[in-house]
Amino acid sequence: MTVLIPFASLEASPWKNGGGSTTEIAISPPLAEQGSFDWRISLATIASSGPFSVFAGIDRTLALVDGPGVTLDIDGDSRFVLGDEDPVLEFAGESQVVATVGALPTTDFNVMTRRASCRHQLGKRSLSGMSGFATRADVTVLFLAEGDSLEVSSDDERIGMVRYDAVLFEGESVWTLEAGQATIFIVDIYFNQE
Repeated sequence: MTVLIPFASLEASPWKNGGGSTTEIAISPPLAEQGSFDWRISLATIASSGPFSVFAGIDRTLALVDGPGVTLDIDGDSRFVLGDEDPVLEFAGESQVVATVGALPTTDFNVMTRRASCRHQLGKRSLSGMSGFATRADVTVLFLAEGDSLEVSSDDERIGMVRYDAVLFEGESVWTLEAGQATIFIVDIYFNQE
C-alpha cells in the first residue's frame, strides 16, 4: 500500500504551554492517542524556550528542517545544538529535555517509536535529477524536507509531491525519484518480532 500525505491537508495543534505547535503527519495505529501509538511522525515548530513533553518508553529522533536550530539540554548533563552542523539528534522519550530558541522559531521533523513495539532509523538524502529508491522496512515514510517538488514513480504509480508532503509505503518496493534539487528524509520502521 502507498499513501500520499499532502501537508496542505494537515492541521497544526498548538502546545499546551504555548511554546509551539505540532503537525501530525502519520501515526499508527490510526487515530491513536498520545499514550497508545506504536509510532508517530510529525513536524514541530518551536517558537519559544521551554521543556519538552516526556514520553516514557519512546525512542525519538529530531531532524532540523527549517530555521536557525535549537539548543537542547538533556537530563541536565548534556547539551546539543540541533543546527546546520549537527542536524539530527536521537534521544530517549523519558529524558528531561529543555529547549532554548533564539529570536526565530525552528521547525523540526520528529519521529517517535514505542520501544516495546518497534524501532526506527532516519536517513537523509540529497537529490538532483533521477535516482532509484527501494523500500526495505515494514513501513517506510519519505518526507520532502527541502525542494519545490519531487516525483515518485513505479511501474504502476506516479506520485507528485511538494515541500513537506510525505508518502507512506508498506512492505518492499522499488521506485524512481526525480527532482531538480531536493532533500528527503527516509524513515524506516521495523516491528519487533514476536
